[in-house]
Amino acid sequence: MADSDESNFECVVIGGGICGVSCIETISILSPLCKTLLISGSPLVKVATGVRQLTKTLEEFDVEERAFDWVESRNANIRVVSGQVTTVDSEKHVVHLADGRIFSYKMLCVCSGGKPKVIAENNPFVLAIRDTETVQEFVRKLADAKRIAIIGNGGIATEMVWELEGVDAVWVIKDSSISAAFVDAGAAEFFLDSWKNRKDKHPATCVPSKRIKYTNNDAAKITSFGSALGPDWATGLLMKGKSDHSSDFPIQLELNCEVKRILTPKEYAAVFGTPTESWPVYVELTNGKHFGCDFIVSATGVTPNVDFLQKTLPAGAFAVDGGVTVDDCMESMVKDIFVAGDACTAGWPFSPHWFQMRLWTQARQMGAYAAKCMLAKLNQEPITMDFTFELFAHATKFFGFKVILLSLFNGQRLGSDYEVLLRMTKGVEFIKLILKDGAVQGAVLIGETDLEETFENLILNGTDVSAYGEDLLNPDIDIDDYFD
Repeated sequence: MADSDESNFECVVIGGGICGVSCIETISILSPLCKTLLISGSPLVKVATGVRQLTKTLEEFDVEERAFDWVESRNANIRVVSGQVTTVDSEKHVVHLADGRIFSYKMLCVCSGGKPKVIAENNPFVLAIRDTETVQEFVRKLADAKRIAIIGNGGIATEMVWELEGVDAVWVIKDSSISAAFVDAGAAEFFLDSWKNRKDKHPATCVPSKRIKYTNNDAAKITSFGSALGPDWATGLLMKGKSDHSSDFPIQLELNCEVKRILTPKEYAAVFGTPTESWPVYVELTNGKHFGCDFIVSATGVTPNVDFLQKTLPAGAFAVDGGVTVDDCMESMVKDIFVAGDACTAGWPFSPHWFQMRLWTQARQMGAYAAKCMLAKLNQEPITMDFTFELFAHATKFFGFKVILLSLFNGQRLGSDYEVLLRMTKGVEFIKLILKDGAVQGAVLIGETDLEETFENLILNGTDVSAYGEDLLNPDIDIDDYFD
């Protein structure tokens, strides 16, 4: 093949994460002869494996890292290269890499993901968790640690604290409850109680609590974006420190506060006096508390990783959150440049039950849909939006529990005019339904409830459930019999 042929492609995808790989795999499936290039910033790419379809819109999958040749061997039309993209020339339809290589495209999809927000750049005692490499560094540092600080309240921090062993940790949270990006204070309390009593070997003997129904008068403010390293990324990792005096619940929660400053031992002594115990680094919080630790984990979320597009796209192409605004075909305002996953900000009118949240599930969905949109444009064919954008659905695991989030699970966009129906079995399950105008608008399902398909159907169909009242969550009634 001539050199010019080796650098010319119909589709070029930037990003070797789950979004980019989902994009190129979908291209390969739908158009096996479409010459496609994947540019990865690392020597390995992340591949979704073991995909399990739970409902129409909900799926679970594992994430594995694979070498380039594994991807190429399964997709004859795909070439994978490692490199750092520096600029994109939208007029000439070419991508420039830092090593001087240039690749041309007809359609370009940017799946460059997000970059971690770091509370203190270039501080050797602050570690930002984002990818496999930083997780490995965390495990290595943890082996020699007695106390750490974890800053953040998203998916990474939530999954991390559950897996910690042999180390004391101070979990610093700006919200009033844990895991606020995903669940409200009630579910957070369920997690905490189960966590503190996780040695209980007989949770099934618990009795369901009285079902509760209340009207929301103060809609919870939740973040629109979550951050996740990947499904079950912490499972199986040995996250063990060297402390020999950790309590049964070695986590000190500091709620409603943030880091005020990070101090060296010398700086700490000058401000607070000589400490009773010496530590490599010290943290002062906005609530006035201060403490020492071996190192600090920064898990405060991500921002779209699109700096290399600043000279390519006009200022109006970027949303307030830093992502590239895309239309309902995942295309930016610049012709033939598509953006998906964490790098994009959805700019189309959402369906009543969907919203964007920067999660691996949506990254995979957006990557696949962007592939369909690029091929449709290449072939000058019409396309309709994927059904996955009809309803927000996310499956994960927190504190050892299966967690399903459906639609407007925390009352997003509903203001204060909605009702909440709850059922909780201590240490076993937590079920929360959002109802408005007699219909289910969202659900949080924690534990092995097996209700995700039922409530997904109720939400999508707009079924009037007002006649059932609190019996909708009556543990003695099999609601599947009513609605299947």
